[in-house]
Amino acid sequence: MSQANPSVGQWALWRDRLLKLQSDKPHLVLLGLMLFLAFLAMDPATWFVLTISGMAMGTMLFLMASGMTLTFGLMSVLNLAHGAFISLGAFVGAVMLTGALGVYTVSPSLGWNLLAILPALFAAMAVAGVVGWLFEVIVIKPVYGDHLKQILVTVGGSIVLIQLIEVTWGANEIPVPRPGALRGAFVIEDWVPLIGGLVMEKFRMVALILGLTVYGLMLWVIDRTRLGILVRAGVENREMVEIQGYRIGLLFLGVFIAGSALAGLGGAMWGMYREIITAHMGEELMISVIVIIILGGLGSIRGCFYGALLVGLINLYIGYIEPRLAAVATVGLMVGVLMWRPQGLIPVIKV
Repeated sequence: MSQANPSVGQWALWRDRLLKLQSDKPHLVLLGLMLFLAFLAMDPATWFVLTISGMAMGTMLFLMASGMTLTFGLMSVLNLAHGAFISLGAFVGAVMLTGALGVYTVSPSLGWNLLAILPALFAAMAVAGVVGWLFEVIVIKPVYGDHLKQILVTVGGSIVLIQLIEVTWGANEIPVPRPGALRGAFVIEDWVPLIGGLVMEKFRMVALILGLTVYGLMLWVIDRTRLGILVRAGVENREMVEIQGYRIGLLFLGVFIAGSALAGLGGAMWGMYREIITAHMGEELMISVIVIIILGGLGSIRGCFYGALLVGLINLYIGYIEPRLAAVATVGLMVGVLMWRPQGLIPVIKV
């Protein structure tokens, strides 16, 4: 009587575990695969720097995409004017940095720089949030529940907002000064034996920390607070929540304001990153934003975060390995994921 080969049983066990992981955590599988393949294609030091830089770029994209994901996932509102709020936030932040607070941006001291950066970011969020409030009341509210009309009116609203930006600040490119303490990079010598010394851009590290912080706060609010529970319940059964005495319309308005404010925050950060802004920069970024929310799964905050990381990483990896393919890398990633998982990486219309 022949005995079963232990190696065959072990291989079957690992195969089953891998298939289960692929089914339960596809975002982690794809992220790990991308990191591994990139590591094989370049030297360790370059891989490490590009990975950190790509994650920082991804978190900035997450700041911009999270607002659109939030409004779609919690309100089922498809807001194609989201790019205009990104541009608005970038211009408001630039005005703050070049205006009365400009004296604090030229200082090499991080403390003085924060006196300019923090008010600029808060101003970008506040202005984008207020405009978002008016936009929701005037444009979005009449078309709740009708995605076709939402597409039409938000595209029209985007055109109007961009034209107002051009009327206010002009159609030309505007330089944005990056605060002195966030310019350049810092060097870590002989940090890891295999990798050696590292050169990390300061602003990317700040963007990475800010993006992770915002992601954590969003998950906490949605998953752990009474406000998040009420909003998610309103999405599932609006009438039942209203019967309990809660004003779900006011909650949805707050969600839309928050989504607009996040777009403004992302725009202000992206303006400092690129150090130049235009009225149409938000429209150009909308391609990446839409790819991210499709990758992650429509309405998923977690999916949006991992989708943004993947987009940021693949842009830098492909840009380093074969620059000519960098322009199509993002769309190629989206096509590949949709062929594998048409519903996206984390397919929920809830968070």
